[in-house]
Amino acid sequence: MHRAYKFLLRPTVRQAAALGEMLRDHCSLYNGALQERRDAYRHPSKTTVRYGQQSAQLKEIRAFAPERQGRWSFSSQQATLRRLDKAFQAFFRRVKAGEKPGYPRFRGAMWFDTVDFPKDGDGCRWDSTPHDPVTRVRLQGVGHVRVHQHRPVKGRVKTVSIKREGWQWYVILACDEVPAEPLPTAGAVTGIDMGVTHFLTTSEGTHVGNPRHGKRNADALADAQRVLKAFGRRKRENRTAKHRQAVEKVAKLHRKVRRQRLDHAHKAALALVRDYDQIGHERLNIANMVRTPKPKPDPAAPGAFLPNGAALKAGLNRSILDAGWGVFLGILAQKAESAARVLIPVDPRNTSRTCPKCGHVDSENRHGEKFQCTSCQHIDHADRVGAWNVALRAGLVLPDVA
Repeated sequence: MHRAYKFLLRPTVRQAAALGEMLRDHCSLYNGALQERRDAYRHPSKTTVRYGQQSAQLKEIRAFAPERQGRWSFSSQQATLRRLDKAFQAFFRRVKAGEKPGYPRFRGAMWFDTVDFPKDGDGCRWDSTPHDPVTRVRLQGVGHVRVHQHRPVKGRVKTVSIKREGWQWYVILACDEVPAEPLPTAGAVTGIDMGVTHFLTTSEGTHVGNPRHGKRNADALADAQRVLKAFGRRKRENRTAKHRQAVEKVAKLHRKVRRQRLDHAHKAALALVRDYDQIGHERLNIANMVRTPKPKPDPAAPGAFLPNGAALKAGLNRSILDAGWGVFLGILAQKAESAARVLIPVDPRNTSRTCPKCGHVDSENRHGEKFQCTSCQHIDHADRVGAWNVALRAGLVLPDVA
């Protein structure tokens, strides 16, 4: 079983400066490798540069700039080149599939925030001894950095990553061989229906509220962005302390919303895992659900378009993204695996339009949050009907419909 641990770093002033230099040098390596690929392809011969060729050049690069590239871990630099290679592989895959290509772009100093170490002990060392109250991580070129380890690390540390978020630094440990922690049998099964009005509803009819963290913080975020916009686009040498404070305030609000969503998702997933042995859920394709409607040309007026409900769909898209269904389902899968629970994804089509009593499927069965079958007149809450049908499709044994 795999698990990731994220801990706050507490570097000294010198170590924080060294961490910033490490990010900038890896960012420079990434941009230089990207430029080399672009120049090679634009050459009349259209030469293709691959990861193996660029990795073989690292020795010369480190010898040419020992004060910048030579002081950092060789393996971490290879990981940075692999990141660029994966970006190109994803680009060509999207081109082949007919999707929006998204050509790899150059990274600014503030947009390159992670350095990966592919193996613990190669350029980095996670140092956590049971008798030492202070945990440290050793990084080549930086030193032994103190770590605020708020929980024990289980399993074998496989990779280590250093990440910057605002003015704070974090270490992320990817571990394998993590032992499972099975929970006692609960003796109950359920299906869940994801929604916007209610975050989720179980087949028993229990609703979990949707906190709408993004909407609740929208006004404060808009005010912070308005202040930031007042400074305009300034060059780095012309930026003032107030401009940097405005940038950090916007980033801080975004981090706050992200953490609130994660906290709510963890708590909701843990409650389900504790109460049920088997959980059925919808296999949602969120990327398609939040897609913008295509424009409808007006045949009677060339160059004009018919209403396509884009404004209404945009509001629904914001609500879906604010709910964070994808994050929740990912966390639920991890907790279910650790607790030895069974998670069953099912086809979500017509789950809230199918009568659980007679099986009649009709779009007229649902009116907002109310469900009333046009065939047998069965009445229930639409979200509970959806959760009930999810459980039935998952093959779970439920009591008779009330």
